[in-house]
Amino acid sequence: MRLPRGPLASLLFVAVLLKVCWPRCAASEPCRAGFGEAEVTLEAGGAELGPGQAPGKVVFTGCPGQESALLSTDDNDFAVLNDGTVRVKHHVHLQDGRRTFSVHAQNADGQEPLVAVAVVSQVKPSEEEEKALNSFPSKHILRRRKREWVAPPIYVPENGKGPFPQRLYQLKSNNDRGTKIFYSITGPGADSPPEGVFTIEKENGWMLLNKPLDREMIAKYELFGHAVSENGASVEEPMNISIIVTDQNDHKPKFTQGVFRGSILEGVLPGTSVMQVTATDEDDAISTYNGVVAYSIHSQEPKDPHELMFTIHQSTGTISVISSGLDREKVPEYTLTVQATDMNGQGSTTTAVAIVEILDANDNAPTFDPQKYEAWVPENAVGHEVQRLTVTDLDFPKSPAWRATYRIVGGDDGDYFTITTDPESNQGILMTRKGLDFEAKNQHTLYVEVTNENPFVVKLSTSTATVVVHVKDVNEPPMFVPPSKVAKVQEGILAGEPVCTYTAQDPDKENQKISYHILRDPAGWLAMDSQIGQITAMGVLDREDEQFVKNNSYEVIVLATDDGSPPTTGTGTLLLTLIDINDHGPVPEPSQITICNQDPVPQVLNITDKDVFPHTSPFQAQLIRDSDMHWMAEINEKGDTVALSLKKFLKQDTYDVHLSLSDHGNKEQLTVIRATVCDCHGHVETCPERWKGGFVLPILGAVLALLLLLLVLLLLVRKRRKGKDPLLLPEDDTRDNVFYYGEEGGGEEDQDYDITQFHRGLEARPEVVLRNDVAPTFIPTPMYRPRPANPDEIGNFIIENLKAANGDPTAPPYDSLLVFDYEGGGSDAASLSSLTSSASDQDQDYDYLSEWGSRFKKLADMYGGGEDN
Repeated sequence: MRLPRGPLASLLFVAVLLKVCWPRCAASEPCRAGFGEAEVTLEAGGAELGPGQAPGKVVFTGCPGQESALLSTDDNDFAVLNDGTVRVKHHVHLQDGRRTFSVHAQNADGQEPLVAVAVVSQVKPSEEEEKALNSFPSKHILRRRKREWVAPPIYVPENGKGPFPQRLYQLKSNNDRGTKIFYSITGPGADSPPEGVFTIEKENGWMLLNKPLDREMIAKYELFGHAVSENGASVEEPMNISIIVTDQNDHKPKFTQGVFRGSILEGVLPGTSVMQVTATDEDDAISTYNGVVAYSIHSQEPKDPHELMFTIHQSTGTISVISSGLDREKVPEYTLTVQATDMNGQGSTTTAVAIVEILDANDNAPTFDPQKYEAWVPENAVGHEVQRLTVTDLDFPKSPAWRATYRIVGGDDGDYFTITTDPESNQGILMTRKGLDFEAKNQHTLYVEVTNENPFVVKLSTSTATVVVHVKDVNEPPMFVPPSKVAKVQEGILAGEPVCTYTAQDPDKENQKISYHILRDPAGWLAMDSQIGQITAMGVLDREDEQFVKNNSYEVIVLATDDGSPPTTGTGTLLLTLIDINDHGPVPEPSQITICNQDPVPQVLNITDKDVFPHTSPFQAQLIRDSDMHWMAEINEKGDTVALSLKKFLKQDTYDVHLSLSDHGNKEQLTVIRATVCDCHGHVETCPERWKGGFVLPILGAVLALLLLLLVLLLLVRKRRKGKDPLLLPEDDTRDNVFYYGEEGGGEEDQDYDITQFHRGLEARPEVVLRNDVAPTFIPTPMYRPRPANPDEIGNFIIENLKAANGDPTAPPYDSLLVFDYEGGGSDAASLSSLTSSASDQDQDYDYLSEWGSRFKKLADMYGGGEDN
């Protein structure tokens, strides 16, 4: 056989070689499942992606005999189907025309291969891709892209065995051509606590893991990768590196409590929920089954009536009844051993105890023991215990199925009785709700039914008891007819006049004697005949007495007592409506006013009358006792107010205005209004204070007059002193006849005078004789009106002051000699009347001037007949 040569021979050689070597190679190399590429770019055909759109798919290659891997993505806006198709879940806008995320696969051996996926709006194809696009209609073709300065999430399983350090990922800059690049990482786990977990080989960019990781401590590390040139200049922006720690099943489930307790009624139907148990697992229950707990019942004690009386929900831990036949009287409590297993029932297991208490159900009816009762009750007794009824119940004591509920089902048409349950003994307590009347009905037959608080779970008949109640006759108190009586009577009636008659009836059949008396009469106005019950007036009934009368009504409490054994007393209420009479006159308010004496504002007074219509308004007003001379009173149109105003001017003072008011029934009432008149204009609240200078000026004038009088007396005394100074200066000191007339004192010499001269006239004053022609000192001085500021009041001013002067007993002249103050006799001074008694200076004797000293020598020479100088 001739062997082929040339290219055909070469192809045959390769085929034979592959046939021989492939099994060996396959046997020597273990299968490694994973993605065909490290990075995949998917073209979306636009920047806006809608839900359900599928930009493309990733390819994951598994190993023969292994289960399909679970594909997932770390971007919530995208989902990966089992066949690797990438589908949009929510509306996505591709910022800058690009979106990057990772797709990872979890297989049975715990490995998690991943692939970086970049979804772009549009990619310009190469020439080879153009040809491929023309050959294949599908747009979703995987393209290999140039590696960029972007790191996909790095998934590292916890509790790794090493060896350490372990390479995780290589950082590679696109700017490393012709330049040596140094790499570094920063962040928690690298250069900050916990430090040293991750490092990097600075020259080649390989990230290293230096120790095992614990997902339950830190589930994710966020680092930043840096690339700098030899001179330290940054050649890339800091790159975010996410290291996600994948979970390993290294924790067992834990129940939240060691013993769970629940309860369920006996006889419930299958499917009824009893309670819920809960267990937790620290492992990941979202991305893996490591933390997914499954519940189951391991054992049940006791196993009566069936071994499987309960079941538990695998996911929620809810325990329910699965079989019928729960009976508290046989098995009051069950103990269940429940277990929780992670890995959804395929992993580690933990157990706990669940105790189920079987509650009593109302499957036994209460029964009366005995069923007939007889009791005696006094009439008119309210709240009286008639009888206690006893029942028996086979249900659990003190439970709602055991506690009895009683109900009167017959014989109580008047609703006279009530029945309650004693919480301790469970007896029924029959009591009277209202008083029983022996005369109306002396016996009552009641029918009482008993049930439980909880309804019967099965159909049961109820028990009924019969109670015969006998009413005992007692002496009942007399009853007033009606119990509250209203009577009308006129106020002000005389003592002894009848008001009304108020009597009572005895409800007993015996003819008993009744006596009456008053229990409460607040004002003491009434008396009551003890035999016939007639009420008469004892005092003056006053409708306007607000202390005892309310709304024209006066309340009296009366008693009626029979002569039974023992005697009883009934009570009645008498309401007297007092009819008004015109016994009160109108009264103005207020009784004090303040008014100006110039341009006064009328003062309005409200008129009140304690009487009621028709003895009230309209009112009439009149001023009496000369009050109308200066005042004026006017009633308004409604007749319920009066306005007081000044008719004439009055000086500032307080006056009494006598105002007489009468009502519509001509009842007259005199009221004195205290009016304060002020020196002011228009309206005033209080009088302004008078100027105090009016009192000061007269006092100052009197003081000045006294000082002047004292000065004159001092001058007179000086003239009479013993040591006289010459009237004129010595001849050698005349100083050109210039005299000092303004000299007011003489020094020490002026102090030498006889003060007794002041008293000489007073000591010689004759005795004062009382006279009848002068005004007595006790007559008050009349008040004169000051000059008014208003010129229109001048006429009134003159007339009023003229009247005051005519009535002034102290005003001169009198028809007799006027008496002046006596100055005394024996005065050393000559009479002043000599100054005008002579016709010329010749009749005067001036010789005494020569005795006055040298100062008066000149005058003595001129007038005294001396020599002339």
